[in-house]
Amino acid sequence: MSGRDNFIRMSEQNKTGSRVAVITGAAQGIGRRTAELLAERGYRLGLLDLKPCSETIAAIPKAASIDFTGDVTDESFIKASAAAIEERWGAPDVVINNAGISFIKKSEETTVADYRHVLEVNLVAPFIIVRAFAPMMLAARRGSFVNVASIAGLFGVAERTAYNASKHGLVGMTRTLAAEWGGRGVRSNAVCPGWVKTPMDDVEQARGVYSDADITNRIPMGRFASPDDVAKAIAFLADPEQSGFVNGHTLVVDGGWTADASWESLRLSQRKK
Repeated sequence: MSGRDNFIRMSEQNKTGSRVAVITGAAQGIGRRTAELLAERGYRLGLLDLKPCSETIAAIPKAASIDFTGDVTDESFIKASAAAIEERWGAPDVVINNAGISFIKKSEETTVADYRHVLEVNLVAPFIIVRAFAPMMLAARRGSFVNVASIAGLFGVAERTAYNASKHGLVGMTRTLAAEWGGRGVRSNAVCPGWVKTPMDDVEQARGVYSDADITNRIPMGRFASPDDVAKAIAFLADPEQSGFVNGHTLVVDGGWTADASWESLRLSQRKK
């Protein structure tokens, strides 16, 4: 084993998967559920997170997986992870940029340092990851990138200037990569979830930023998205047999949030019919 051993833990129970997926932010929430779902579909998995993905790996014992623990904004960490995955399995079939952070604060109270930090994690890191994996995928003339953005990347949400800007940028990057690389066999798409029940959401609610009713009353389907809802959308965009001609698309998974311009009493009245 090489010097990368200090941050790589390998699970090698099964090497029969025909496809390879790389997932950032794979230790919890959407990333973990996506790893579980793709493992069920036979993918081998490269899992990246700031903390160990041991719980994710325990949930997918039959899947071949490699766990890389480190900061996705660290270019040297990403390059080493990409090299290890290429050495073991070759070019990945899908790279899923899921790692991200939330940041809620009034614009006039958001410091430049705050703003830069959110952009580094949510927008610069995905570009670092794309730069690391794209050469091998373009050489193979196959594969796709799936970037987890947000409905905050399509519309404005108050007190989230940095977060909204990062997600708008991620959607823009997705469309540009689709235009550049679609003709060379590599697709790029984004998933734009609405509010999802994840540990990150639990933290924000514990701070009293919003209540369940604030969200469910705004969504025609009357509930939060689940990690499984988003993972299934990611899996669809990852699969060339199901979405092979989908390129540059933003797949909204929000229960109708962005489709409904009704005021609250009108929206809620529709649930009684």
